[in-house]
Amino acid sequence: MLKELLKPEIMELIDDRKWTDLKNGLKDWPTPEIADLLLDIEKPDRVVLFRALPRDISADVFAYLEYEKRDSLLKELTDQETKTLLADMNPDDRTALLEELPDKATRRLINLLSPEDLKEARELLGYPEESIGRLLTPDFVAIRANWTVREALDHIRKFGRDSETLYRIYVTENGKLIDDIMLRYLILSDESTPISDLMDYTCVRLSAYDDQEEAVRTMERYDISALPVVDSEGKLVGIVTFDDIMDVYSEEVTEDFQRISGINPVDQSYLHASVLKLWSKRIPWLLGLMFANFITAAVISVYAEVLEVIIALSFFIPLLIGTAGNTGTQSATLVIRSLAVEEFPTGTWLKILIKELLIGLLLGFILGVITYIRGIIGEHGSLDLAIIISLTMVVLVIWANLLGAVLPLLLSKMKLDPAVVSSPLVATLVDVTGIVIYFNIAIWLLGI
Repeated sequence: MLKELLKPEIMELIDDRKWTDLKNGLKDWPTPEIADLLLDIEKPDRVVLFRALPRDISADVFAYLEYEKRDSLLKELTDQETKTLLADMNPDDRTALLEELPDKATRRLINLLSPEDLKEARELLGYPEESIGRLLTPDFVAIRANWTVREALDHIRKFGRDSETLYRIYVTENGKLIDDIMLRYLILSDESTPISDLMDYTCVRLSAYDDQEEAVRTMERYDISALPVVDSEGKLVGIVTFDDIMDVYSEEVTEDFQRISGINPVDQSYLHASVLKLWSKRIPWLLGLMFANFITAAVISVYAEVLEVIIALSFFIPLLIGTAGNTGTQSATLVIRSLAVEEFPTGTWLKILIKELLIGLLLGFILGVITYIRGIIGEHGSLDLAIIISLTMVVLVIWANLLGAVLPLLLSKMKLDPAVVSSPLVATLVDVTGIVIYFNIAIWLLGI
């Protein structure tokens, strides 16, 4: 990579205090490369390097850093340097910074904001947490429907430099969003053409109070790199852009993976999270599941008499319960992911259950045949044992498959996060119910 090739030269410029050469050497570097370089060097050199960055680059580089590094860097900067940095940051990046830093650091930054930036920050922070309003930037270009293309282009040339993106130009009337037009249509149209002639009134928009996940779904559905955001009166208050939505998408996917694994969401990267923090996120689920397994042990003790009749039944408990638990986990994962991307329209529950029932039958048949063969052969093999464990395998696989599908659907219906139906939870539920099913099948077939 470029930074790896030039890092020795960069470090030499830092050691020799050649700030002008350093600034000139970095001005053509991609922003992510500079951010990576900052993370690779020692803290004193990191501050020196950051101070040497051109002003128009430093804010973008700062936005790429993880918040622990941002907090550490801010502590080393003077108030004037911090004030300049905040002024150069995009409003949405500045809002995210104020959200994630400790309270003491946030209060310091707020006191350094200009009156205009302070008003803007308060407005954005006034929206609910996890809402689209926290992501939006008020830096956009709006034009009027009664203008000509020439008037619109003159307006864009005058005010477009402050806009975060010019991919789409928004048409407003008394502040209310009425349409959007792709910039290329303006460029390719005759300058005397009225803007109203280019409008189709099919603008996709979001409410500032919508959940951030709604922005992810909308952007994915319509394949748009920027979306307009309106308030409760339909007035255009800002836009959300692809880079911010990708950050949200990455965070949501990470949270879902952690919940599915029985871990409370960790709001830091693994390497930066402390041992105690990771412990605190994992121990609640493990304690809960451990106590749930006490129930499994208690259920087994209830059927001690059955085990005394055929001791070989105990040998197959891990096989049956483990296979059923894995089946339920597969089903739950597929359904949770489909719910996340809104694949299931209203009224499809019956279709899902029928599908999972058929899948369970097919899976159960194959696994049951293999289990039957295993029950026949071996030191403790017998026909009775083979029938019991093969039939149990079929029933448990079907049951686990349905359980893994139904639980996420129920939680979704109750407006809860279906990702909490984690692999450990499904497996534990299958453990308890599976033991009951296993021994009751044995009692029925053996006539105990």
